[in-house]
Amino acid sequence: MLTRFCLFLFGAIALSAAPPAKQPNIVFIFSDDHAYQAISAYGDSRKLIQTPNIDRIAKEGMRFDRALVTNSICGPCRAVILTGKYSHLNGFYNNTNSVFNGAQTTFPKLLRAAGYQTALIGKWHLNSDPQGFDYWQILQGQGIYYNPPMKTAQGVIKTTGYVTDITTDASMNWVKARDKSKPFMLMCQQKAPHREWSPNLSDLGWDKGRVYPEPATLFDDYKDRAFSVGDQDMTLEKTISQLDMKLVHPPGITPEQAKVWDTYYNPINEAYRKADLKGRDLVKWRYQRYMHDYLGCVKSVDDNVGRMLKFLEDEGLMENTIIVYSSDQGFYLGEHGWFDKRWIFEESVRTPLLVRWPGVTPPGSVNKSLVANVDLAQTFLDMAGVAAPADMQGRSLRPLLAGQVPADWRKEFYYHYYEYPEPHRVSPHYGVITDRYKLVRYYGIGHDAVDLFDNEKDPLELKSFAGQADYADIQADLEIRLKRLRAELKVPEVDDPDATGQRTHRERQAKAAKNAAKKKTEAK
Repeated sequence: MLTRFCLFLFGAIALSAAPPAKQPNIVFIFSDDHAYQAISAYGDSRKLIQTPNIDRIAKEGMRFDRALVTNSICGPCRAVILTGKYSHLNGFYNNTNSVFNGAQTTFPKLLRAAGYQTALIGKWHLNSDPQGFDYWQILQGQGIYYNPPMKTAQGVIKTTGYVTDITTDASMNWVKARDKSKPFMLMCQQKAPHREWSPNLSDLGWDKGRVYPEPATLFDDYKDRAFSVGDQDMTLEKTISQLDMKLVHPPGITPEQAKVWDTYYNPINEAYRKADLKGRDLVKWRYQRYMHDYLGCVKSVDDNVGRMLKFLEDEGLMENTIIVYSSDQGFYLGEHGWFDKRWIFEESVRTPLLVRWPGVTPPGSVNKSLVANVDLAQTFLDMAGVAAPADMQGRSLRPLLAGQVPADWRKEFYYHYYEYPEPHRVSPHYGVITDRYKLVRYYGIGHDAVDLFDNEKDPLELKSFAGQADYADIQADLEIRLKRLRAELKVPEVDDPDATGQRTHRERQAKAAKNAAKKKTEAK
């Protein structure tokens, strides 16, 4: 009896003395405007590029096929990820005049309070200084591709080289210098492949002049949808600039770098000018130039993901480090004749999301549930064993990452885009997305309309079924879901990013038009 008691007592002491489960490190690699079509793990039919290093994260973890964003534009998506809240609650609606309120609760602050070391390096783009990080080193504004100045808590520093390499180098240096007695969370945030898509000079000509397959919708006529879809300014036909097409030098480039740049681009540009292309031939040329450069930027991102993975291996960190790869939103690679993002449509609202979590996520797994960037804050907290605030609006992806889909997982998702009219005149709109349908409400001067898309019958989203008799029940159901989502998410009836919160987009634009007419009259 005494022996049994001693064994029990010894086991109890051993159990109480056992150290708590080691908290995992988190490395969040976050690119800008990286379309899922430009990641080979997603299997795009055009086979635009091979991304073996990003693909490795999918092979050793999980690929999410329906990862969506709440507001498809750079700054707002970053604010959503930090706060776990939609734009109408975190206060960052657009890139034009929003300023991120750093005093609010963010997941890095909560991780830091729980003993994590935290760092953010690369693109920030929230018009205020980061808070909640032990270290930060950020690009100024959008940042530039060559020799970008970067801001730290101590001031602005000069850098030399290519922005993707610089961001990765700084990230690895911080990990090397960290306090190794604590877990860490690193946000390695790349500028690439954001516009103007300037590749690393070492990658110029990387694809050996390949002619890329054109998307089926390159010459979309925007019929059979609301007026708003055609009334935008983000096309390869009309909107692309000389800087985008590499007809002028990029900012920040040194004379020595310019020589390398000129050796590659000058012969191409001379041939282009001699050809004097017009109409569809001009659009086709621009599409090819765009693909060469955009995908060149993606190549460098993938190369640097490979560098980061090797570094983590060399440091012995792979087994206890969760690696997440994503982008702030999707991007158009010529579909519908567009570049950029903003729309609720598939190429824009859908973003890549790949997660490697050793011991939790089965390698090579795929999830098709509706997940979103608003889920990431709670997911990171859950990974670290930290409770999430009740007012966060997403949901932890942990059960999905473990191969379990809760019965009550979301069946519909709310989207809302605000920025108008600059820079691309994409009408403000909001809507509901299900596994098959999208109901979209456009608003603004001359834009009040509704579209309904059936992604099973029309995966390219070329036709609206709104108002059709055989879709009446479906539309009514989607309207009910949309109303319920807006109520659950506490979306104001008038959801307006104007600083005063008193004027709708329509009133603001009407006032601007009235003032312009008044000035014109006064000038006569």
